[in-house]
Amino acid sequence: MISGLDLARRFYHEAIAPTLDVPHSAGRLGSGSEVLGFDTAISADHEWGPRCQILVAENAQRIRDELAHTLPKTFLGYPTHFDGNPIGSMAETDGPVNHRVDVREPSEWATSALGFDPLAGVTTFDWLATPTQVFAEITGGAVFHDGLNVLHPLREAIAWYPDQVWRYVLACQWQRLAQEGAFVGRAGEVGDELGSAVVAARQVRELMRLCLLLARRYPPSSKWLGSAFARLPHHALQAKLRDVLAAQDYRTRGDLLADAYEAVAALHNATGLTDPVDPTRRDYYERPYPVLRADRFVEALRNTLDPELRSLPLTGAVDQWADSTDLLMDAAARRRATRLG
Repeated sequence: MISGLDLARRFYHEAIAPTLDVPHSAGRLGSGSEVLGFDTAISADHEWGPRCQILVAENAQRIRDELAHTLPKTFLGYPTHFDGNPIGSMAETDGPVNHRVDVREPSEWATSALGFDPLAGVTTFDWLATPTQVFAEITGGAVFHDGLNVLHPLREAIAWYPDQVWRYVLACQWQRLAQEGAFVGRAGEVGDELGSAVVAARQVRELMRLCLLLARRYPPSSKWLGSAFARLPHHALQAKLRDVLAAQDYRTRGDLLADAYEAVAALHNATGLTDPVDPTRRDYYERPYPVLRADRFVEALRNTLDPELRSLPLTGAVDQWADSTDLLMDAAARRRATRLG
């Protein structure tokens, strides 16, 4: 199959650009597995197909309406009409095309996608109220044309966290690991192997997200987290984390997880963001559970923060303390929740 990104690029250049006679910018950004390069043949069953974003200075509604009548019914064998089903499936039509060409003014589009317009500046609140999945969606994909000179500057503005915000988010990610590090052993010790395995799986998830953050890559949502992690050059660590999830008893599980902790601690030290922190495992106080004591990495990072960020609670960005997709994908709701927090 053609990739969704290549389909969108050809759709714009061959079906849209020749008839669009106003200054504009165009690309394929935002939601969709194709913007992250993870689409497969099964992706075509919903919200996948000939689609893109078109940004114009004015008359967006008029252009949207015109495209409904001027777009071809199919492009490269794919219908350009979407059937109106909530999951957005392609369908053939004899009437106007219910297309997925998102035509808007730049600030409106940015605010809808992110909750703010990066071209007007990005505050600490903006960084922390936006999930990494959303940053990945906007900085991923491709720009096909930037006649308004807005898409390239917008993407550059959010290409990665400012240094101080990055350090804060990393500290909060280590904090998540510190909170449950001993529970793998404690649950197993009382005969709760299922509970121990669940905690270990949570720790594996947080380690994967931490590795991506250390590599300056926005972690995607759970569906693509493993795929994004697999692109990192940490093959031995990937194997170790699979072994953690396959372990059948809490002692083996805890030892394997401690191996992974030490490997990620070494990655942290290699960044030079803090003075080196001892990366070796230790017992949890007097209890024989192998842990890293990740709070040591939290404190090392906090000591490098400016007063504003050091004063914040160690809860981090919105997707470090909230796990509801409905909340995280609603820009207005997540910003309200972050303000309350």
